[in-house]
Amino acid sequence: MIGESPRILVFGGTGRIGSAVARDLAVYGDADSIGIVGRSRSSLERIRSWIGSEKVAAHALDITDARKARAVMQDYDVAVITLPDRRSSYRTIETAIGAGLDMVDILEEYHRRPDPYEREGLELPAGMSADEYGESLHRRAEDAGVTLLDGMGFAPGLSNVTLGQGIRQVQADRAVARVGGIPNRQSAARHPLQYMITWSFEHVLREYMVDVRIIEKGNIAEVKATSGRESFRFAECGEDEMLECAITPGMPSFLFTRSHLHSFAEKTIRWPGHWQAIDALKECGLLDIESISFCGEPVRPRDFFLKVIEPRLMPLPGDGDVCVMWNTAWGGEKRADCYMWTGEDSESGMSAMARVTASCAAVSARLLARGEIEEKGIVAPEDAVKEEVYASLMRELERRGIAVVERVGRAKD
Repeated sequence: MIGESPRILVFGGTGRIGSAVARDLAVYGDADSIGIVGRSRSSLERIRSWIGSEKVAAHALDITDARKARAVMQDYDVAVITLPDRRSSYRTIETAIGAGLDMVDILEEYHRRPDPYEREGLELPAGMSADEYGESLHRRAEDAGVTLLDGMGFAPGLSNVTLGQGIRQVQADRAVARVGGIPNRQSAARHPLQYMITWSFEHVLREYMVDVRIIEKGNIAEVKATSGRESFRFAECGEDEMLECAITPGMPSFLFTRSHLHSFAEKTIRWPGHWQAIDALKECGLLDIESISFCGEPVRPRDFFLKVIEPRLMPLPGDGDVCVMWNTAWGGEKRADCYMWTGEDSESGMSAMARVTASCAAVSARLLARGEIEEKGIVAPEDAVKEEVYASLMRELERRGIAVVERVGRAKD
């Protein structure tokens, strides 16, 4: 166990989420020293100035240089990996295991079971399948006494631990997670699709087009993304809004850690009208990735659509976003529900997505450094953050103005 003020290193420290993690650690006094890693010295210095803490040290580093990365890692107790792509994430994890450094990663991937739908960026050792590679990473981390708390942001992350808590509370056999990052109502009205970019819209569109694995009748099944739609009234956390959700890829660890469930799916929340607009785009072929000939040149319809739509989805002055969650677990005559509605931080300028994701990662890094998370290897949030660790996370989120409402009662359906 590390001391009360650990040394925490943030990879992707100049990005939207990484810089928010470093700021959280500085503002709430959760680290004795904070390292931020990025390629650009000027960008690192800009983030240091924004955070305004002498605790922050900048490391200009190409993370593909494993020798230099490992040398920096030696001066820290825990790393938070906020890198946006698979290749960088896996490379940094490999290096950290070799350095004996515990980690929190926020990538939407369960590294013990690499995503079967996206092979882009995944470099497999010769003769090894994706599952074999993921399992070998887990074993190597275990052997090195290293913990990788995997996918610990908003969703996956907070969605996993709150639904995991609900399942334990009612001994559930059915569960659904409903989560989303959406513009607030006023901002939604100013943008097409009732949507605003807070992270990669290209990634969002990919998630709308794949086959998704869920648990159905006790078995893993494949369904089309954006199916299984629900329209519901969100009347918690001081809000009263009509919203919609649909199945998308998410919380991939649940298929393995909660395989006893009779049913499970993660659904993405959007404002009414969004999913119907996506249906129209699909029918028109504008989300296809097969090239067509346009003016004698090969063009992928999705690339063309992204070029046109992305400028119209960028936040405008005065825009704000919301992270919203409603998770439900059913067991026998009981059900457990968990709600959250959190907006942006106007003082720091952080979006709701950056705020919630960074807070979950930063608090978890602190808990890991203090030895409150004891499991070794690649550990899913729902397995690591429970009991007293869960209570600690909830207290720290409330301290940051992020309120999670939990209710346990009789099942209505």
